[in-house]
Amino acid sequence: MSIPRRDLLKGFAASAALCTVGVRPALSALTGILPRAELPRKQDFDLSDGNSFLDAAYTHPIPRPATDAVRSYLSQRNKLSMPRAGAGGGDGGGPTAKTLFAELINASPAEIAYVPNTSTGENLVVNALGLDRATDANVVTDWLHFDGALVHLLELQRRGLDVRVVKPTRDYRIDLHDIERVMDRKTKLVELSSTTMYNGFQHDLTAVCQLAHAHGAWVYADIIHTAGAEPFDVRASGVDFAACSSFKWLMGDFGLGFLYARDDLLDRIRRSQEGYYQASSMTGHEPPFDDVGASSPVSWTLKRDATGHFEVGSIGGALGAGVAASLAYIREIGVANIHAWRQPLLKKLRAEVPRFGFTCVTPPESTAGIITFARRGLGASDVPAKLARARVNVRLSDNWMRVSPSIYNDSADVDRLLEALA
Repeated sequence: MSIPRRDLLKGFAASAALCTVGVRPALSALTGILPRAELPRKQDFDLSDGNSFLDAAYTHPIPRPATDAVRSYLSQRNKLSMPRAGAGGGDGGGPTAKTLFAELINASPAEIAYVPNTSTGENLVVNALGLDRATDANVVTDWLHFDGALVHLLELQRRGLDVRVVKPTRDYRIDLHDIERVMDRKTKLVELSSTTMYNGFQHDLTAVCQLAHAHGAWVYADIIHTAGAEPFDVRASGVDFAACSSFKWLMGDFGLGFLYARDDLLDRIRRSQEGYYQASSMTGHEPPFDDVGASSPVSWTLKRDATGHFEVGSIGGALGAGVAASLAYIREIGVANIHAWRQPLLKKLRAEVPRFGFTCVTPPESTAGIITFARRGLGASDVPAKLARARVNVRLSDNWMRVSPSIYNDSADVDRLLEALA
């Protein structure tokens, strides 16, 4: 390995302290992967030779067990015996993606609904709370929250919703006291990203939830840069609603995500949309043998779980099969191990990148999968061309560079980035 064993063990120890679910020693027949201690896992991904992909926070590569599961699903698609993924994201008899995701965040499957993406989940929560038409309530959010969610809230602000946006501090954090200062008895929702997409700032979500609940408000968290990247427990955090897509740290593809809604809140929110998958039973009264004189052409009962509140129709079967396999792969490696593996890489980046005129804007206590460096005029500099020639893939913007290593990276990838910057 490129990372010293001493540093790796330190990372494991630090990460294990955060993990609330034991690491499973047994290997799954589904994935057929090597023992999880053998990191990095370059062999599990179809990455181009000679490239250093350090941009997992943008789009994570899909592991081979997941692409194999998709192929298997597609090969069965037109046969009489359909794999379970056609109905619920399973992989032909294994656990469904919903079940595996619930386990990942310590939720019940009944508290999980499939959504196409994080933004849909966020919209569904806001609408279920009636905030899309509220004029006597306010929402508290922050400057580092996901841009797309901010666009949603600020559009609602134009229509009359009171939206209060907390600005970051000089050290690129969101201060809990600043959140508290803008809250009042009319605050209905605190909405944030548990780990921010820009710089990997990690909210103390437990403290935020305690503060919000003390004011009678609920908390929605965008967990797209938390779930699968670091140990996370919805029960311990106290969060009321959370959503994420699967194409980042869950190693899935575009078009399938998850929405978590705390079970004891479901009877207290409205259904903002209705559809086929929300019904636990449904009977059509079609002629000539059913009674067309009945009061309704359909008899139905709605489910009371998260599916019954938020799922309108079916998900893509191939997507479900792929995400189920990716989640099984993550489970076998262990999120604590994934989280620990990158810590020495992040430490090296934090120490070395500033030598090339960058300022690290990720708080030093952050253990997220993201580390960001700011430099004025970066997009117009020679850095993008240097990185392209070196075949190093990171997220570049006009004034910042975000690096997000995963389990297929090692010190050699970091060295390659540093050499390109030099």
